Amino acid sequence: MELKRVVVTGLGALTPIGNTKDEYWEALLSGKSGAAPITYFDTEKFKTKFACEIKNFNATDFFDRKEARKMDRFAQYAMVASDEAIIDAKLNLDTINKLRVGVIWGAGIGGLETFQNEVLNFAEGDGTPRFNPFFIPKMIADIAPGNISIKHGFMGPNYTTVSACASSANAMIDALNYIRLGHCDVIVTGGSEAAVTIAGMGGFNAMHALSTRNEDPETASRPFDATRDGFVLGEGAGAIVLEEYEHAKARGAKIYAEVLGGGMSSDAYHMTAPHPEGIGVIAVMKNCLENAGLKPEEVDHINTHGTSTPLGDVAELKAISQVFGAHAKNININSTKSMTGHLLGAAGAIESIACILAMEHGIVPPTINHTTVDDRIDPELNLTLNTPQKRDVKVAMSNTFGFGGHNACVLFKKLD
Repeated sequence: MELKRVVVTGLGALTPIGNTKDEYWEALLSGKSGAAPITYFDTEKFKTKFACEIKNFNATDFFDRKEARKMDRFAQYAMVASDEAIIDAKLNLDTINKLRVGVIWGAGIGGLETFQNEVLNFAEGDGTPRFNPFFIPKMIADIAPGNISIKHGFMGPNYTTVSACASSANAMIDALNYIRLGHCDVIVTGGSEAAVTIAGMGGFNAMHALSTRNEDPETASRPFDATRDGFVLGEGAGAIVLEEYEHAKARGAKIYAEVLGGGMSSDAYHMTAPHPEGIGVIAVMKNCLENAGLKPEEVDHINTHGTSTPLGDVAELKAISQVFGAHAKNININSTKSMTGHLLGAAGAIESIACILAMEHGIVPPTINHTTVDDRIDPELNLTLNTPQKRDVKVAMSNTFGFGGHNACVLFKKLD
């Protein structure tokens, strides 16, 4: 069976540094940090008092008040980003065969704030279980693609992938394969997360996973820097419209890039720590290259998982050197998490969007906040430090890894 070609025809982004894909891209090129003191709750007793929150977002600008109350923030973000991507793709919703349009979405946690607030309200009450009737449908991770499909009438495959921080990358790979195999013409994919909450910050602090650079939050996310001390929690959504190539061409759609392949692997090592030699990461990049039918020397750019943790950054760069050999020093490597923070289940989607826009515009966004060389990192690697670099990016790779050892990798190619 000959596999169908799959292309990107629509993008949408709601991020801590920009509330549309264009704002997001401009902020990436300007090296803007999204980190700031938390505004959602009192952080006086928290070890980490900052995060990358969405700015200037009012749900009632997009939904009526009654509708907004029925959705957790992660689902609101999903709806806003997916609407932008669908509009960007210029899909004719009156004529398209909606039986062949799906929604496959990623979320590592889902409605954490809803769960937290309902339990806190119960604990403060008299013991009577007076829960909101929308508690469960607001909380469940699969409600985001459900709401997207309900709004637009998309009747193809509809579900959520959950693999921690690899969730939206896994969603994109599933979407790629559904279209490749001829089961769908179009799939809206991506991911969303809204874990900047009391429970989210407290939980990650308890793991010692977060940066505690409270005196200077804007510079706290510093991938590859010797002084990095943990990741900065972010929130938001990224949406990508994937489409079968001939279907897109027939309707005259703008094509951003082709999705050449995806790879998956497991570290099979530890609940939260990466394998120190990056064995699972080596495997996932090799799997992705093989799936795409590419040689290592054809890759121009890698947007790394690069979370700004002491162990993870080193392990990933070791793995890149292992997979790409001498060619590794010719690759523009970066981590846009230095600006957005870590969007958990949405990370793969917004970082893939950054890869796609880097190909479109011929420039690679920087890894900001780098001041001190880490002698455990190969100095010949081009980490695109502090300043964007012009580059004719023909092939770009996006890496995402999640707690539990989940690894996912996606490859995009600029159309000739």
